[in-house]
Amino acid sequence: MRRRYNRYTLPSWLKQIREVGVQIIVPLSVFQAVRTVIFPTSFDVLLLAILIGLALALHYEWI
Repeated sequence: MRRRYNRYTLPSWLKQIREVGVQIIVPLSVFQAVRTVIFPTSFDVLLLAILIGLALALHYEWI
């Protein structure tokens, strides 16, 4: 049987890692967006899409 994910029962060190990730992902996404505008490659566009998806997932607490 699969255990349900509950972010309130996570260890404190894991909660802290998640909070740091939320704070880092937005500036990293902005930097990647600027880089994608200046040097548009397929890798940059893919990385930007992944970063935006991760930022949305962390913001809406999907993960």
